[in-house]
Amino acid sequence: MMITQREMLNDTNTGSADTKPLTSASSAMSLARRGKHKIFIGMAPGVGKTYRMLEEGHALKQEGIDVVIGLLETHGRKETAAKAEGLEIVKNRQVPHGELMLTEMDTEAIIRRSPQLVLIDELAHTNVPGSPRKKRYEDVEVILAAGIDVYSTMNIQHLESLNDLVARITGVVVRERVSDRILEAADEVVVVDVTPETLEERLIEGKIYAPPKIEQALDNFFQRRNLIALRELALREVANNVEEEAIASTPNGQFYNIQERVLVCVSTYPNSVQLLRRGARLASYMNAPLYTLFVADPHHFLTKEESLHVDTCQKLCKEFAGTFIRVTNNNVAQAIAQEAHKHHITQIVIGASQRSRWQLLLKGSLIQTLVHLLKNVDLHIIASEKKSSSQAENSG
Repeated sequence: MMITQREMLNDTNTGSADTKPLTSASSAMSLARRGKHKIFIGMAPGVGKTYRMLEEGHALKQEGIDVVIGLLETHGRKETAAKAEGLEIVKNRQVPHGELMLTEMDTEAIIRRSPQLVLIDELAHTNVPGSPRKKRYEDVEVILAAGIDVYSTMNIQHLESLNDLVARITGVVVRERVSDRILEAADEVVVVDVTPETLEERLIEGKIYAPPKIEQALDNFFQRRNLIALRELALREVANNVEEEAIASTPNGQFYNIQERVLVCVSTYPNSVQLLRRGARLASYMNAPLYTLFVADPHHFLTKEESLHVDTCQKLCKEFAGTFIRVTNNNVAQAIAQEAHKHHITQIVIGASQRSRWQLLLKGSLIQTLVHLLKNVDLHIIASEKKSSSQAENSG
């Protein structure tokens, strides 16, 4: 849900400038309203997520909102530390760990303080063993449940569902991860975006890491190709969130898709492999999810050869990181249209009809029927070699 800062804080409890324990009555009031969560997300460290969060915190404080910092990680960045000046910081708790004394966010102290808004850095952080909760985002959930609004930050590579993809892109396995449900449940997600060139400049100028780490970062995680791919992931993830909200809030399904999605319609014919490869290339060009659909005829029992061919298509779809869909319907056009609507498909790849002219007169054209059934969907009709008349009898 995309909402404004003012809307997020309009119905918040009034809070107090004094630190005090919550009474049972005030606890009940807080629990009656769940806090709202805004996440600032970026493609990598150094894009300015924390700085942007602090900027908005200052602006809201100027408007009379009770804002505190629950946890701030400056990583030695002078500009970030300077931006935090003037905002109250809730003292961290000290946690013994072996011979070390480590600091962690004091969730209970934040709830006792009961501000209207708390700023919390690094959502993916793993707490010191022995802490009440394992992850910082779990602490955030407790704070939200207490009726306090939260602004937080994270990088796209920490999202659980993208972990394997990020490892393939960067060669780095990210250990600290945030559950997808946290992003999905957020009231607002904001991409803090800069170009890869700008981020590299910041890194070289020493604005992200200390000088000894700069060369290593440029040679590894901060390679240009990695930054381009991570930026694409961040922008796409938020576009997906916006699209889902738009779908949910638009009456009668009258909604234009934001993201491209490709559906390849396969059958029991050898040209299906060609169609699938063509569709995979199209999906790659568009940075779009790939879906493959096989419509089984309830009145036709597949031969062993046909079953093996469908299995081949399913395995190939998986190799292309696509989603294979199998449905049973004696109306092929209707089945395709239903799945296209269900998955918000924008591009359909289908083979040219192999029916004879006589069959087209009797049964009609699948492609013409799809044109009538589908709105705002592009059809890619791929020609193939002519099949024998016996094959054409069963062709869509």
